[in-house]
Amino acid sequence: MRPNGLTLYATCALLALAALAPVLWPGYVLVYDMVFTPEQPLNAAAFGLGDALPRAVPVDAVVALMTQVVPGQLVQKLALLAIVFAGALGAGLLVPTDRTGVRIVAAVAYSWNAYVAERLFIGHWTLLLGYAALPWVAMAGLRMRDGEPHAWTRLVLACLPAVLSAPGGILALGTALATAGRRKAWQVIAIGVVLNSPWWVPSLLHDGLSDPAGVEAFSARGENWGGPVLSVLGLGGIWNAEVVPVSRANPMLPVLTVLLLGAAVFGLRELSKRLPVWPLAGLGVLGAVLALLAVLPGGVAVLETLIEHVPGAGLLRDSQKWVAWLALPFAIGLAVAVERLRARLLVAVLLLGLLPDLAWGGFGRLEPVHYPADWAAVREKLADRPGDVAVYPLSAFRRFDWNDRRTQLDPAPRYLPGTTVVDDSLSVGGKVVAGEDPRAARLRDGDLSGIGWVLVERGTPGRVDENLLARLEKVHDGPELALYRVPGAVPDEPNGPPAAPVVLAWVAAGSLIGTSLLWRRLPVGRFAAPRPEE
Repeated sequence: MRPNGLTLYATCALLALAALAPVLWPGYVLVYDMVFTPEQPLNAAAFGLGDALPRAVPVDAVVALMTQVVPGQLVQKLALLAIVFAGALGAGLLVPTDRTGVRIVAAVAYSWNAYVAERLFIGHWTLLLGYAALPWVAMAGLRMRDGEPHAWTRLVLACLPAVLSAPGGILALGTALATAGRRKAWQVIAIGVVLNSPWWVPSLLHDGLSDPAGVEAFSARGENWGGPVLSVLGLGGIWNAEVVPVSRANPMLPVLTVLLLGAAVFGLRELSKRLPVWPLAGLGVLGAVLALLAVLPGGVAVLETLIEHVPGAGLLRDSQKWVAWLALPFAIGLAVAVERLRARLLVAVLLLGLLPDLAWGGFGRLEPVHYPADWAAVREKLADRPGDVAVYPLSAFRRFDWNDRRTQLDPAPRYLPGTTVVDDSLSVGGKVVAGEDPRAARLRDGDLSGIGWVLVERGTPGRVDENLLARLEKVHDGPELALYRVPGAVPDEPNGPPAAPVVLAWVAAGSLIGTSLLWRRLPVGRFAAPRPEE
């Protein structure tokens, strides 16, 4: 590797450490939707065969398999570091230049921005893995466009981090279509359909639909006087104000956003002489429009109608996530622009300075903690004992004292063996967005049919009906958790989608991945080589 190449790799590593150094301390980072446990159970829900919509498929199955071999905290640390390092490196390598400084600008622009910060702070690590994969998907797509032998295998392998989640899989498919060209579109679509089948097959077979009330609750928000439009165009605008970095209120930010976008467009014009970047830029515009659709006139009504009647349309909720498509053309366009303007160092420092509160884990937002001993004790009591577990207080999120009162998803489904039922309704801005699990709905009515155990989590907001607990048999009483057996419990009949098509989807995706690995003649790391310059 040439010295200039080493400089780019070292810079990407420094960016990852600057953002995530505290994450490397022992323990688990538990914030909002990001929950890791020592050993995640491998159950039917992880494969999309549970009662609720398969929102964490296939990532739950992959993490469960990985944590059978290595501790969950190591899996988390590697995943988070990979998000920043791989995303930055891929964006840098995508720029067709020998100048390391230009590639560093692309790396900084792609990895050190509001999208990465806000999604990290809200715990959307699987979405960010897909985001980090997009530059590599783009490189693979360009190789397919050029007709390189077996380029499709590179695309399959580049998409693997993205297809861990439904949004990530769609982001990767769009990027591949934009870069591979129309002649290769059918191959790209076929690869995308097969790789994403572990989540879309059970989603289509599931009876449930998302609550359309989530459209307005999860719509993009303004972060400064520029409103939602300039916030989204600056790769921010997430719906949850609690995860927005303080620096996003900078009064100069809307002006700088317009200037940086203008520079990126100028750079894309120059880059179009060397690469077919306009489809990628058009995809970025589409992402921005989708992100802003809920705040445009009539947009809420359109989205609510789709979500109410079309299975899988719940992916359109939290629409700000689709602005990820804008980040890649912005990063490479800006890098080429500053190459012409000879302002590489200045722009890189500016990008870092505009978001200082991504550094050091958001200065306390991402801080590892340890699970209290009660959790391991309850897991041991439930091992090899039949019966599903209902968790109280009824809330999808917790604020435990042992996690410094941070908002976090209930860890019970990923910590305890077997099947765990939690309340999946959400309260957002005073509005309640209904959940999708019929068993959780029955719990809200006090119905414990089909439940073998009740777990009470202490030290978190919410009340528990003492009359309900009085009818149960207490088997564990600790400072953090209490476990009760439900006398005479009769297990529920499985009510998920039929197993056969779901299993077929997993087999098809696994076969495509295995074939790609064989074509690449292991080790698979060679797929990451940068595209030769034209």
